[in-house]
Amino acid sequence: MDIHYKIDFFSDWHCGSGLSAGADVDALVIKDNCGLPFIPGKTIKGLVREAMEDLLLYKSFDKKEKETMDSLFKETFGFFNGERGEMIKGQAFFTNAELKDAERKAIIADKLQAFMYRRLSSTAIDADGVAKPNSLRRMEVVVPCTLEGRILDVPGDEKFRTLMEEALSYIKRLGQNRNRGLGRCAFSVMPITGSKK
Repeated sequence: MDIHYKIDFFSDWHCGSGLSAGADVDALVIKDNCGLPFIPGKTIKGLVREAMEDLLLYKSFDKKEKETMDSLFKETFGFFNGERGEMIKGQAFFTNAELKDAERKAIIADKLQAFMYRRLSSTAIDADGVAKPNSLRRMEVVVPCTLEGRILDVPGDEKFRTLMEEALSYIKRLGQNRNRGLGRCAFSVMPITGSKK
């Protein structure tokens, strides 16, 4: 069973590449080979895993349901097998979240990639209200947009799928500086072509 979702961003966001642009920008966003932003599947997987852990902790299940959900959670995301001393890979595959294909093609055709990004500056201020020396930082951010992704081969039944969809809806921010106003977003599940959902 697969889940097709979209992420609507309501503010600028930054998913870091770990790279800088020398003296110009201290932190660049991650881009594909066409210069367009995306969110790696492993980042989405981590966010969904954390939301699922919270749901499984606070939702009420009977004993058998809890055991089933915990087992499907491990099967989906993977786990460390202490007896064998190895990490067991999860069954589900999280694709990168990217712009819709039609949007990608239009942006690339008209060479509009540069308009997807802005630069934000910040600095530390001392007690006297003066900028601290050498504290100026510049960060590249992506303008609000909509990305789409898929979670493939989710094990289990409709009940577990519903729990995964609920976990997606709990994610409200992502990326760097999400506690400072960046990365406000909403995940929503989309019907997969040819499915009943």
